[in-house]
Amino acid sequence: MSTNFENGVNNHSSTDLLGKLQVLDPSVNHSYFNDFDVYTAGDWTITETDSGATQAITNEDGGVLLITNTASDDDLVGLQGKETFKFESGKELFFKTRFKVSDATDSDLVIGLQITDATPLAVTDGVYFRKDDGDANLDFVVVKDSTATTSTAITTLSDDTYITIGFYYDGIDKIEYFAGSDSVSPVYLGKSVVTNLPDNEDLAVSFAIQNGEAAAKTMSIDYIFASKARR
Repeated sequence: MSTNFENGVNNHSSTDLLGKLQVLDPSVNHSYFNDFDVYTAGDWTITETDSGATQAITNEDGGVLLITNTASDDDLVGLQGKETFKFESGKELFFKTRFKVSDATDSDLVIGLQITDATPLAVTDGVYFRKDDGDANLDFVVVKDSTATTSTAITTLSDDTYITIGFYYDGIDKIEYFAGSDSVSPVYLGKSVVTNLPDNEDLAVSFAIQNGEAAAKTMSIDYIFASKARR
């Protein structure tokens, strides 16, 4: 049940420029949200082992981007947006996404924030989730200049089953990571230190899938959200 604030709600002091605005000021955070009702290839840096790979909105409720790989072993398709997020001390940063893969074992995948790189499974800088070929375990990686802190097997994936994952950087000394079947509220699983936080690079929303055998795999992205405090 909703709570109705007939006079509006505000996130500023009443004396601020937008202090009497009847809605929340969206400029407090720099935010990116893509629900994939539309897809424009030119918005992305696309890496493909084989040009036969496809990326397109599929007919599914909620808006879903379907990535379909080609059928040779180790064929990869990856998408990266613009490098518009940077980890900074004192500024909280949030990332959340819902996705699934057709094969939770015989595939590799990454999804999170990374530098733009033609090898998204082994980037030098980023904060992201990764799954290796041969298991269904999802790892959480914080890497700077090729030196990584990895939290292994934080959860497991299942074939063709959506999972919601995300992380929260507190702007100080930790990154908490979450995962679960609930499309809105994934479960807190643990935290990572920020020893290898890539705080000297601008990062892009990134995701990729690679075959672990000579058979095409798919990755379905329901939505991606990232948000960073401006102050």
